[in-house]
Amino acid sequence: MQFRIDRRSGVPAYQQIVQQTKQALRLGVLTAGDQLPTAKTVAETTAVNPNTTLKAYRELEREGLVEARPGLGTFVRQSLARPQAGMHSPLRGELDAWLDRAAEAGLDLDDVMALITSVVDERHGKGAADASAAANVTTETRGHW
Repeated sequence: MQFRIDRRSGVPAYQQIVQQTKQALRLGVLTAGDQLPTAKTVAETTAVNPNTTLKAYRELEREGLVEARPGLGTFVRQSLARPQAGMHSPLRGELDAWLDRAAEAGLDLDDVMALITSVVDERHGKGAADASAAANVTTETRGHW
């Protein structure tokens, strides 16, 4: 797993690491027993202070998602994956096709995010901010929308 830090997002780097880890857990990219990158590795690939990564890992540990093993690293304790939300889910395929149609219609990433946020906001109220943050992580992880 490789983290991507968006310094323009206004979201603290440690929180981006937490969000991206949770997303990987939900999508089944990370499963129980997998080792997370070391703080040193994350620092080298993202230019964040190793303490930032350690802060994120401590938060994930407090939530019971990972565990630190002294001298060995940090390991996933449990998955958040649901089969219907995984990387090979039919729903993901439908969303991917919808994004293709949105691009063909001339919508850019901001337009797509505005649509998604408005629908989530209508259905779930406050959850729109969380969905928007998760979608931002998704676009960074995939490299495109």
